[in-house]
Amino acid sequence: MAKFTVRAENLCLISHSTSSKSLILNNPISLNHPRFHLLPSKRCLSCRVWCSIKEKENVKETDKFDGVLTGLRVDELDQASSVSDSEGELGHMSGSDQVGSEWNWPPWRNIPERYKLIGTTSLAFVICNMDKVNLSVAIIPMSHQFGWSSSVAGLVQSSFFWGYALSQLPGGWLAKVFGGRRVLQIGVLTWSLATALVPLVAGFMPGLVFSRILVGIGEGVSPSAATDLIARLIPLEERSRAVSFVFSGLSVGSVAGLLLAPPLIQNLGWESVFYIFSFLGVAWYSGFQFLKEGNSSYGNECIAGSQSTNMERSLNTSLEELGGSLKDVPWRAFFKSQAVWAMIYTHFCGSWGHYTCLSWLPTYFSEELNLNLTEAAWVSILPPLASVFVTSIAAQIADNLIANGVETTTVRKICQTIGFLSPALCMTLSSVDLGLPPWEIVGILTGGLALSSFALSGLYCTHQDISPEYASILLGITNTVGAVPGIVGVALTGYLLDSTHSWSISLFAPSIFFYLTGTIVWLVFASSKPQNFSTRD
Repeated sequence: MAKFTVRAENLCLISHSTSSKSLILNNPISLNHPRFHLLPSKRCLSCRVWCSIKEKENVKETDKFDGVLTGLRVDELDQASSVSDSEGELGHMSGSDQVGSEWNWPPWRNIPERYKLIGTTSLAFVICNMDKVNLSVAIIPMSHQFGWSSSVAGLVQSSFFWGYALSQLPGGWLAKVFGGRRVLQIGVLTWSLATALVPLVAGFMPGLVFSRILVGIGEGVSPSAATDLIARLIPLEERSRAVSFVFSGLSVGSVAGLLLAPPLIQNLGWESVFYIFSFLGVAWYSGFQFLKEGNSSYGNECIAGSQSTNMERSLNTSLEELGGSLKDVPWRAFFKSQAVWAMIYTHFCGSWGHYTCLSWLPTYFSEELNLNLTEAAWVSILPPLASVFVTSIAAQIADNLIANGVETTTVRKICQTIGFLSPALCMTLSSVDLGLPPWEIVGILTGGLALSSFALSGLYCTHQDISPEYASILLGITNTVGAVPGIVGVALTGYLLDSTHSWSISLFAPSIFFYLTGTIVWLVFASSKPQNFSTRD
């Protein structure tokens, strides 16, 4: 029996005729490979495979196989353009790299499925933050139209975080049961349809609050869904880049939302931002459905080697492990750890400054610094833009310090201290009447909020440092508590603004307080030393 190999690296030519189909393949694929099958066809279709046949003693002539090659849609060739079927022409073209137009169109057809997956997931996160920040701009004309006070405006904006906080841990559980891909789809569709409801129920406060809660629920399950999706389908050697690329979509979404919202509001009315951004989410959902159908037969083949086997085993055992996973989590040990409590309070403090500024800075720039709507939105994108650069610098500094022998706990404390004291100092300078022009105040706040990104190399790395096994659960705990400032802080800022008419007291003073106390707690109690929670009582 001759040992032979079919080479199928590049499809050179496909000959179409009523009597036979001939194709040339140039990449080694063993015919007994699980992805290469010869199946009987109801039609008399000859698929001529030109291949080199390696034998110990001699080389046999080319064999002919009747059937359909699995993975190569031979049935689609009936619509292909006719080309010459002569064996002389086939022999002449055997070494070429020419490909029929059907086989390379659309251009992204041959992109590996995992790259398509990363790109579409990152795009979902872009839309996610667009739908999150659109209200922070639209709230200004909405308040004027409906006569809302700052307290009411704060209530409306904070309602998003009610759903966001409540859906953190359930989102992780659902992603584990049903898979991150399905949960991400449902999340995007939920927040997109809820976004479209906002203009319809804006005059009815309970309906408006409920619609924003739904937006928060849809966006709240998405981080866990994306994390699960990446863990299941992305090879280990590509996972760090995948995570960075996917979650960078949040910053891009903040910038895009703040850039697009003002011209849309000025030209089409404030309702347009909700309808248009909602349409983008529904369009993404439809496209992702199509991508899913294309992957249905692809399975785990996007993961090479042993990684594919590990992922398949993970999918098969996830339901079995779920029953005991929740009760096996050492919850009591978590809350006996000073380091965990330090992370919880620090996450709360950082989120207070981040969420209150995200929601109220456009209004602050408009009312306190007398910038128009477009200018206020433009300057509001400066902090997230600057944060992109600061994040990469901070990560490089932290990794270099650890590589040079500096203790991990020390590095995390340094980064987190910079991430808290910098915005506290800049907010203090902005709240004190120094007679500074508006653009200098904008520059000071931008610098402080950008430097707060050092926290990504501080707090947000500590979950993995102390317990890689339970890092995701620890993040779910701290992120749930970290969402509370979005509920309390955003609403309280509006209430204080109505009561004091002072931005310094309502917006900056509480943030400065939490930044300072968070720094103290972090320096005293935080630790990055690995902890084996499972062995505790």
